Amino acid sequence: MEQPALLYYHLDEGVTAFSTSRTRGYSKGQYTAFNINEYCGDDPTSILRNREALCALLGIEDNQLVMPHQVHRAEVAIIDESFWTLTNEERRQSLEGIDALMTQQSGVCIGVSTADCIPVLVYDHVQHVACAIHAGWRGTVLRIVMQAVKAMMSTYGSKPIDMTAQVGPGICLDSFEVGQEVYDAFLQAGFDMAILSRRQPSASGEEKWHIDLPLCNRQQLLSMGIPSHQITISSICTFKQYDTWFSARRLGIHSGRIFTGIMLHEKP
Repeated sequence: MEQPALLYYHLDEGVTAFSTSRTRGYSKGQYTAFNINEYCGDDPTSILRNREALCALLGIEDNQLVMPHQVHRAEVAIIDESFWTLTNEERRQSLEGIDALMTQQSGVCIGVSTADCIPVLVYDHVQHVACAIHAGWRGTVLRIVMQAVKAMMSTYGSKPIDMTAQVGPGICLDSFEVGQEVYDAFLQAGFDMAILSRRQPSASGEEKWHIDLPLCNRQQLLSMGIPSHQITISSICTFKQYDTWFSARRLGIHSGRIFTGIMLHEKP
C-alpha cells in the first residue's frame, strides 16, 4: 500500500495535525496522485484506495475519517456521540453544506478539503477540542474562522487564550488575483484593505487587485483573542507549488484536493 506523504503540524502532544500533498497515491491525471475528495470528479476506486492508505497511516477505520461537503458558507458542525448513532446516509446528509467541523472525540480525524482556499486548524489544549475550517474567499468574507472559534467557545467553554491555530497551504497574496467585485465584497464587509490587498500588473499588463487570504484569516484569529505567537501560517503557496499541492487555478476545478486534518488522542 502506498503511504501518503503528509505535512505535519505540531499543535500539541495530544493531537495529530497534517495536510496531504499530491504525491504518493492512486489517483490519475489532474487528480494525481493523492486525493480523497469525492466531490471533485475523481475515480471512486482511487479515492477509496487513498482513504484506506491514509486511515492505515493514522491507525483508524474509514468511518473515523470525517469530511464535509463544503459550499463556501460559514456553517459549523459538531462531531459528537450523536453523530455515530446516525445511519451512513444520515451522516452524509448532516455533513452537507458544512465548511467547518469541531469535535472533542478522540480517535476521530476531522478535516477539510482545499485547492487554493485556506485551511485552518484550531486546537484548545485545555478543553481538548479540535476544529478544522475551510476558508475560501467567500467564507473569509463571512468570517468563518471567527464563527468557528465562537462555536468552540459556546459549545465546549473554550477560551481563545488556550487555542493554537495553524493556517495551512493556500494561495498567497502574489498569486490571488481577483476582480473588482471580490475586492468590493471584502471592503463592504469591513476588512482593512490597505493592509490586506494591493494592486499589481496582470499578465495583460492591466493592474488587478490581489488579496492576502492567509493574513485575512490570521487577523480573524487574532481578533478573537488567540495570541499571535500561537498562530502559525504556512509558507506554501498552492498556486506557485502546484506540482506538490493541488491548485484549482492551475489545474482546473476537475482536479484533486488537499485534505487538512486534525485528530485528538486520549489524554493520559
